[in-house]
Amino acid sequence: MTSPLLLRHESGRHVEIATAAGALLWRYVYAPEVPANESPRPYAHPVCSAAGDVLTNFRPNDHPWHHALSLTIASVGGVNFWGGPSHRRADGYQWRADHGGQRHVAWRQLAPEELRETVEWIGPGGETLLAEERRLRTELVGSGWSLRWTSELRNASGRELALENYHSLGGLAGSHYTGLQFRGARDLLDDHGDAAIGITAEGGLAGEAAVHGAEAAAMEWSCQHDTTLRRTRIRFENLGGPLPWFVRRKNPLAAFAFHREAAVPLGSGALLRLDHRLTFAPA
Repeated sequence: MTSPLLLRHESGRHVEIATAAGALLWRYVYAPEVPANESPRPYAHPVCSAAGDVLTNFRPNDHPWHHALSLTIASVGGVNFWGGPSHRRADGYQWRADHGGQRHVAWRQLAPEELRETVEWIGPGGETLLAEERRLRTELVGSGWSLRWTSELRNASGRELALENYHSLGGLAGSHYTGLQFRGARDLLDDHGDAAIGITAEGGLAGEAAVHGAEAAAMEWSCQHDTTLRRTRIRFENLGGPLPWFVRRKNPLAAFAFHREAAVPLGSGALLRLDHRLTFAPA
């Protein structure tokens, strides 16, 4: 049976998933070339709508360590895998020599419908803290498409690790960004007085203030693009159930924050499983 998707691989650099007609859906860069203080990690950019509008922003000038669509944890045993300055209760945000990075180890599967990858999360001294098995599944859905991102993160350090954000670690209220993050193109949520553009979540929640920090299994962005004036609906789903969303409208950001107030302890050899889906559809 002929696949409705194509895979293009530039060995040692990136993989692209496109439609059978050749239209790019997303590019996955598994050998990033970014500064160490941005916590280098594989990322997806550009991520495009089926119509070709670019949905992601890579290294925006306000936060260059926001790498489009990528998996992060703000602090793993004190190591910054988010990038940028680290926040501590005693002295706030400071640039510190605490940045880790993710290293592509091997491909387990390279197919248009599913990529399987082994990734190591490495601290600044070269220690492997987490060993990850990552699955990235692409599916055409009606006139749009979806990306399911599943990560199984095993503690490979030999000791318990605290998985934290700057809310739990440093008391920075509301700063629970961590986990899979989507940094969107700047035009996505610029509503220019249009009530059809905005953020909603389960339970009738509407607007950034209502959705940020709310526990819900799904959230949606209703967007419009500059130049083409087309509209896209982005649905963010945590397939494991409700979580406390981190969301920003002005500098569009959605983070699948798997915790908020309290750290998540991960014992030696223990596993954290994250299972998310993003669906991009015309609106």
